[in-house]
Amino acid sequence: MPRAEAYLVSVDGRRRLEDRFMRADLWTSRTVTGRWFDDDGRVFTLSRLEIQPPAVDNWGTVTRIAYESEAVAFDRRKVLSGGVHAVAFHDALSRLSPVAVPERKRGVPPRQLPRGYDDVDYWQGTNETAIVCAFLPEKTSSWHLATWELAPGDDFDECVKVFEREFLSDEYHRFVESGRDPDRPQKQNAKPWTDSRRKSSNASPQVREREALRRDARHSVAAYEKWHVTDAEEFTIIDDLPSGREFIATLTNDLPVMRRKYASAVPTHIDGSNVLCVARIFADRDEYVDALMLSGRTNMTWSAAYWCPGRREIVAHLSDWGGQRLLRTFRHEAFHQYLSYATAMISASPWLNEGYAQFFEDETSLDWELGYRPKPDDLERFSGMLPGLFAMDYEAFYAGSNEERHLKYRLAWSVVVFMEKEMRNVRHDPFRDLKKDYFDELFRSQDMFRATNAAFRDKDRLGLFVDEWLRFWKEL
Repeated sequence: MPRAEAYLVSVDGRRRLEDRFMRADLWTSRTVTGRWFDDDGRVFTLSRLEIQPPAVDNWGTVTRIAYESEAVAFDRRKVLSGGVHAVAFHDALSRLSPVAVPERKRGVPPRQLPRGYDDVDYWQGTNETAIVCAFLPEKTSSWHLATWELAPGDDFDECVKVFEREFLSDEYHRFVESGRDPDRPQKQNAKPWTDSRRKSSNASPQVREREALRRDARHSVAAYEKWHVTDAEEFTIIDDLPSGREFIATLTNDLPVMRRKYASAVPTHIDGSNVLCVARIFADRDEYVDALMLSGRTNMTWSAAYWCPGRREIVAHLSDWGGQRLLRTFRHEAFHQYLSYATAMISASPWLNEGYAQFFEDETSLDWELGYRPKPDDLERFSGMLPGLFAMDYEAFYAGSNEERHLKYRLAWSVVVFMEKEMRNVRHDPFRDLKKDYFDELFRSQDMFRATNAAFRDKDRLGLFVDEWLRFWKEL
C-alpha cells in the first residue's frame, strides 16, 4: 500500500482527515501487479503500464481522487509511433526496471513474435543480470512489463528461452483468462479507473476516497491466487488463510460491533465518512515478519498483529494460538486504528491509546491478569506511579524490561477501566468533561502532553483522580 500523509482539513465547518500521497508512490503501487521470489534469490515482477508516470517536477502529494482525475493513460498507437508518449513509456520502464534501460537499443528481440501479442521488446541494460520485457497482448489497450532478476550463475540466453516458453507463450494468457488480472479493462481502450469513478460520481469526495482506498487494497493482492478479499461498508479484510473462513466470518461480524464500542467510549471530533479499516492477515509467519520489518517495526517480531498507520492497515498473522487469541489482538489493534482515524493521525498519549486498546481486548474482564490481584500495598505503590505514567511519551512507555513494560500496560488498562466503569459515579461527577477536555486540547494544540494537562487541569483534579482510582481498585 502507498504511504499516506495525514492532513486535517475543514469544509463547511466540519473537520475530516485527508490522506495525501506522493504521486510516485500512487503510480508505483497501482502499476505493479505482483512480485514473486524463489529460494535461489530470483525476483519476478509484473506491472501493467496503463497510466503515465508523474513528471519528475510533479512528485508532490495528492489525494487518491485528485490523482485519478489528473492521470493520463498511455496511447498504444502513440507509444509505437514514438514522440512524447514513447518518452513517457521509457520513463516508466526506467522506474520499474532493476537494470538500466537504454533509450534506443532494445536488446535482443524474441526469435519470433509469440502468439497472442502485438509487440514484444526486450531490454537487458549493460549486463545480463535481469530480463526486462515489455509486451502488448492482442486486443488490449495496456502494455505490460515483466522483469526477472536472475540468480548468480544463471545463463542469460537460457533464461530468456525459459521466460518465453513458460511465461510469454502460456502463463500470462492463463493469468488474464482466469480473471485475476487486477486492472483488466472491461472494454478496449477503456481509461483506467473510469468505471469505478462513474459509479461513485455522485458520492461525496470522502466516500469516493474510501472506495479508492478499497480498490487499492484489493489491487495489492489481486495477482495472488491464494489471497481472498472480504468487503463490508467500513472495512476490507485481505487474507491468504487456507482454512480460515470461520475466523474471517467471526472477525467480519466482530469488527462493526467493536467500532461502535470504540466510538461510544472515544467519540471522534471529525467526519469519518472517508474511513476504511483495512486488515491484511498472513498465514505464513515469515511473510508476516517480513512485512513487519519493512514497516520499521524491528522490535515487534514477537507480535501477532500491529497497526501500520503509514500504510493505513492492520497487519496480522494467524498463529498456532488460534483464532480467539488473534481476535483479542485484533480488537486491540483495531482500536489503535480507530483512534488514529478519530484524531486525524494526531498522536494521542500512550496511557490513553494503549489503555483503551488493552481494555477492548475484553471489556468484561476486571482481572489484572489471570491468577493475580494486586494487594493493597501494591495498589498504593501503583497509585504513586500514575502521574509519571500520564507524562510519558511512547519511547518512555515502551522502554525497560518486559516486566516493566507489562506493568505500564496494565496500569494504563486500569486507568481506562476506572474511567469506563466508575468515573461517572464519583460524587459530584468531577471528571465529567475529562475526555472532552483531553480531545478538545489535542485537536487545538496537536500536543499529547498539553491534552493530558487539560484533562486533569491542575494538581487537585489529578490528585482526586488518583485517589478515586485507588479507592475503586481497593474496593473491587
